[in-house]
Parts: sequence; C-alpha cells; structure tokens
Amino acid sequence: MSSPHSKAGTGLRPVPGTRREALYGSDSTREIERAAAAALPAHTLMQRAGLSVARLASALQPHASVIWIACGPGNNGGDGLVAARHLQHWAQARGDSPKIVVTHAAPDPARLPPDARQALQAARETDVVFSDTPPTHFDLAIDALLGIGHLRPLEGELARWLGLLRRSASSVLNIDLPTGLHADTGVLATTDAEDGPSSCTGPRHTLSLLTLKPGLFTGAGRDAAGELWFDDLGVTPPASVPVAAWLEDHGRYTTSNTRPHASHKGSFGDVLVIGGQGITLHGAGMTGAAVLVARAALHAGAGRVFVGLLEDAAAPQTHWDPVCPELMFRRVDLLLEPTQLRAGAVVCGCGGGVAVAALLPCVLSDAARLVLDADALNAIAADPALQTLLSHRLGRGWITVLTPHPLEAARLLGTDTATVMGDRLRAAKALSERFGVLCVLKGSGSVVAAPGEVPRINHSGNAALATAGTGDVLAGMIGSALARPIDAGDSALARVCQAVFQHGALADRWDDGGNRVGLSASRLAARVRAWD
Repeated sequence: MSSPHSKAGTGLRPVPGTRREALYGSDSTREIERAAAAALPAHTLMQRAGLSVARLASALQPHASVIWIACGPGNNGGDGLVAARHLQHWAQARGDSPKIVVTHAAPDPARLPPDARQALQAARETDVVFSDTPPTHFDLAIDALLGIGHLRPLEGELARWLGLLRRSASSVLNIDLPTGLHADTGVLATTDAEDGPSSCTGPRHTLSLLTLKPGLFTGAGRDAAGELWFDDLGVTPPASVPVAAWLEDHGRYTTSNTRPHASHKGSFGDVLVIGGQGITLHGAGMTGAAVLVARAALHAGAGRVFVGLLEDAAAPQTHWDPVCPELMFRRVDLLLEPTQLRAGAVVCGCGGGVAVAALLPCVLSDAARLVLDADALNAIAADPALQTLLSHRLGRGWITVLTPHPLEAARLLGTDTATVMGDRLRAAKALSERFGVLCVLKGSGSVVAAPGEVPRINHSGNAALATAGTGDVLAGMIGSALARPIDAGDSALARVCQAVFQHGALADRWDDGGNRVGLSASRLAARVRAWD
C-alpha cells in the first residue's frame, strides 16, 4: 500500500495555475477514458484516481477524526471506495484511529461496473466502516456519489445524502465534479427536496480527474467546485479528441512600463465613446455609464479618449469630467464622421437608452473597430436591419466585439435567459457565428467566443463585480485594447481575452480593509492600469 507521500501520482496540482488548460466535454472525456483503459491493466485508472483522492483528503484534513465517504452506484463511487481503503491503511500505519465511514448506494456487487465492483470487494477487506446512514459528525466528507454521466434531478437516498453534503459546514471534497454539476455547461441540478442549490457554509474542494471540464469554470461551477485541483492520472489526451474550451494562462498580462521612450499619445490609439443618454431626452439619465467607459479606457492606456453623450443638442449638460479632465467631450455628430469612426476604437451603447438606436446604422457602417454593449445590443436585437448591418462587418475585415450579459444575449438569440444559462458555451458560440463577431458572454466564468475558434473561459473575477457599471468599465478596457495597433504576433481575440482577465483580476485583488464588497464601478475604473 502506497503512503500519501510516495512519488507515484505527482500529477496532482491546483488549478488554475500558470499554464493554458484544455477543457474537455463529457463525450471527449469518455473517449479519452476508453482509450486509456484499453491501454492499461484492468482497474488502473480507478486505482490511480482513488489514490489521488486519498492523498488530497489527507492534505486537506490531516487530523480528521471522522471522514464520511458518500459513494454512488457507479465508477465515481468506486473512486471513493479506493480512497477509503488507502485512508484506512495509512491511518493504521500511523497508529491513528480516524473513523472512515462509507455509505454506499448500491450494496449489490452484481449491479456495479467491474472496476467499482473490485473496489468494493477490496474496501470490505479493510476496517472501513460501512453504514446505511451518514455519521452525525464528520470533519471531512468526500462526495463520490455521481460523476459526469448523471444529468437528471436526484431522488431518494442519493438526494438526501447530497443535501447533507451541500449544507455541511464541514469540508467537502468532490471527486471529479460536485454531484449534480453538468460537466459541459456548469448547470447545477437540484434534488427532489430543493427549489435551488443549497448554500454551502464550509470549505469546498474538487479534484477533477483525467480531464478538466468546462462546467467547473462557468455558470454555477465555480461556486459549487470551490478550490479546484486536477490529476490527469498519467494520461495524455490524443490530439484527435476535440477540446471544448480553453482556460487561458494570463500570467504574462501584467502592468508594465515597457513602452518606448519615443512614444506619443498617437502611439496608443483613440477611443470614441458614444452613449450616456441625458436625462432631458427621455427622463432617464445614464450619462455616468459613458463616463465610466471613458475613464476605464483612459486608465487602460488609450492615447486619447473622446466622449459623445446623447444629450439634448440644444442644451448639452456635460462639458467635462472633473475626475478625469483628460477626457475630451465632443458633439456626437462630430464623432460620427466616417473618418473619425474609422480612425479609433468605438465603444457604443453604454447607457445609450432608446436614443442610441438612431445612431447605430452609421456606427455599424463606418466603425472599423467596434465594441457594442448594453442598449446598443438591445436595439440590434429588436431590429433585423441592424442585425444585417452587423453581420456584414466581418466581410469588410472589421473587428466587432459584443459584450452581452445573459439577458442581452437571450434577446439577440431570440430565446430566454434560462436557455442561455443552460449552455453558456453554446450561446456564446452561437452569437459569434451568427453575427461574425467576438462575443464576451459575461457572468461567472465569462466566455469569449470568436468565429471558427475554440472558445475561451475566463477564470478571474468574483461577486464584487456584481454591481452597476462594472460592465461599462469592461467595455472601456476592451476599447482601449483594440485602439492600440495589432501586430502580426497579436490578435483581437487575444486582446479581448486579456482585457476580460484584467477586469476580473482587479476584483480578485480588491480588499477594502478586509471587505470584499463595496467595489463600485468608479473605484474599479480608477484601479485600471495599462498593460503591454
């Protein structure tokens, strides 16, 4: 029996790290598993998986007195059984007496897959305690109920155990996925006793095995998974197996002072911000949205930032920004001149209200680098003619970025928010392909999709961004990223990905005296910095 400190299985590592990660969907994971199982001796993958789980459990709770392992009727349960056996042997070797309690949902060995059947037999030959009910107290629970194959709501005994796991204030280690989490979409299934996912009060960890799955990084996945770990079990996926998404390494995207001494403001491009409906037009003032965009673009490194507010032309209210006097305010008609629209990166729609719709034909027809957000997206969703203009931009070689939240994405796709959230990767790809654009579908694990490309999932950011105006800051950062010249070793997709990452990273680094809330959009914009 291996000790938890032996050299085998050193593939266990935290995620995200400092590398680009390939994410594989359920079908691809099964294909990789079948190929590996055929090439290895019987039961090898499960033995490696269970050993890795036991190692991580020992590291997370080295002094646990009671460990509850909830095992389901498939191979996920088999991984838990192997882990139980290792944990029991290591405890005996140390002379400790932690109680390893296994609840097993399929006690009839004949109904188990071969690997799980062998694991059950081996576990019963140890001093592991098998019980029909979970212990009343435990220091660590291991969720080995169900893996990637179960997509239906849970019922009965499994549902009761899962409810205990989800509500537990003790640490929980999920094997491969939190039970009920869809590996491809990040949708979290409820039990028959829940209206929605139960809130977790204790630490949560997930050890993803063989492959990393997209659902761990988007939708409900990040909250359900908690701290994420990975072990490839010594298997390299065949190159022929398709990657569902990439989790990018953005470690190189840091602020720097490497700009050439001979630079001037024209070296870093112009950003034109069009939006910010004035209160006198329709009684809904949203000037602040456009100003937030402009401030973020300025701090992100744009050479010049021009602001065209959608105010009453006869009596404009805003002439300058006392916080950022560097911003240059212009009448909208001046910014809509074709030479202006083609010279800079245009961010259109933030706080645009109903007034922005009339400007979109001009913007769509002449802006060579364009970020569309908020009310611009709503106007396009409601107007087939604008959708046609949007779709024609790719053929002209122009760059277009859409930055919808789920409701805006649903309007563009002619569906509802639940459908978008039911498969965020598919929704982002659908928008990208339909309109020939880069799409940033915002939310937990923002998805960045481009025509013909494997989508990217962003892993930075947290709930501190869940406040009005932070999306405007992101739009300004993307606008600044597109304003700079794009050389042969760069791409618009890479620029957008790094802006999305930096936006989330600002929230990850936010700490107001230990308070992770209170990050207003204006504070966020003030913290934006240029990167190269």
